[in-house]
Amino acid sequence: MTWTLLTAEAFGALRSLPDDHVDAVICDPPYSSGGAFRGDRTRSTTSKYVGNSVALERPDFLGDTRDQRGHLTWSSLWLTECLRVSKAGAPVCVFTDWRQLPVTTDALQAAGWVWRGIVVWDKTEGVRPVLGRYRPQAEFVVWGSKGPMPVKPGLPALPGVYRFVSNGRRKTHIAEKPLELMRALVRICPPGGVVLDPFAGSGTTGVAALAEGRRFLGFELHPGIAEAARERLRGNDERAGLESSL
Repeated sequence: MTWTLLTAEAFGALRSLPDDHVDAVICDPPYSSGGAFRGDRTRSTTSKYVGNSVALERPDFLGDTRDQRGHLTWSSLWLTECLRVSKAGAPVCVFTDWRQLPVTTDALQAAGWVWRGIVVWDKTEGVRPVLGRYRPQAEFVVWGSKGPMPVKPGLPALPGVYRFVSNGRRKTHIAEKPLELMRALVRICPPGGVVLDPFAGSGTTGVAALAEGRRFLGFELHPGIAEAARERLRGNDERAGLESSL
C-alpha cells in the first residue's frame, strides 16, 4: 500500500514507530494563531479562522490554544520523536506563522535537527487587508535535516518562495493548505520515499505525496477529519488506477 492514515494522537503514534523509518517529515501542526492574548487563543478554531461573513461548516480541531512557551515545549517533544523515526539526512518541513516563527526555529533545534532555513508561502493579495498596515499574506515553513544532508544528483533545486492563493471556500479543513503548494514542498523527499505527516488534517500532504511519486504515512486526531482524509486518499487511488488503465 502506498499510504496509511491512522486516527491517532501524534505524539503517541510517533512513539510506536521504529527508528530510521521515514524519508521526510512535512507537516502543518496547530500553531495557536489567531490572537495576541490568551482569551483570543482559547476561542474555537472556527471563530478564530473563519470570518463572520463566511458561512462555512468545518469541524474545530484541538491543540490550538497554547501560548509561545507551551508551543515550544510541545513542539520540541514531537519533533524529537520525528527525528528518531527519520532516516539520516532526512528533511523536515514545519509550517508556522509569524507569531510562532521564533519558537518553531527553537523547537526544531532543541529536538536535534539541523535548522537550514525558512521557506515563504506568499498567499497573494487575496488575504484580508487592514488599512494602514502591511498585509498578513505570508506564512512560513521552517525546515532542516537530520544531520548532514548530502547533495543528491537528479533532484532539482527548489524555490525558497512559493506563491499560491489560499483555498478559500474550497477548503474542507479550516487550516488546509493548497494542494499545489504541498506538491511543491514534497519534492524535497526522494522519489519513492515515505513522507510522514503527524498532523494530517484533510490529507493534503498525502494526496500531494502520492501525486509526486512518494509514499505517505499520516496521523490525525479528529475521527471525522481522519475519515474524510482517508476518503480523499482512496479517491486519489481510484483516479490513479483509472489513469493507468487508459
